Amino acid sequence: MMDYLPVLVFIGFSLIFGIILVALGYFLSPKKDSVEKLSPYECGFEAFEDARMKFDVRFYLVAILFIVFDLELAFLIPWAVVWREVGIVGIAAVSVFLFLLVVGFAYEWKRGALEWE
Repeated sequence: MMDYLPVLVFIGFSLIFGIILVALGYFLSPKKDSVEKLSPYECGFEAFEDARMKFDVRFYLVAILFIVFDLELAFLIPWAVVWREVGIVGIAAVSVFLFLLVVGFAYEWKRGALEWE
């Protein structure tokens, strides 16, 4: 059990440090709202609809597709660094990976997930 003591101390220290920082931010921050803080942010005009209005699902779909394909491409970076050392097994594995990536992209394109109208 003594092997876990440094981990528990680190977790305890992190929690206490986090709580102290949040409390300091709460107590030291200004509480008075200014004209700049209450003005519309960067858009130049007052909000004309409810903030809880429904958004088109295409915004979420494009965001999720971007994250999925971006993360999958990020997995290629370690392979690209050592592609000479991985041999035929590594090349076959990344070929299957890229094939599945292209099939997924083609499927989403065919289903119309990338079209706005």
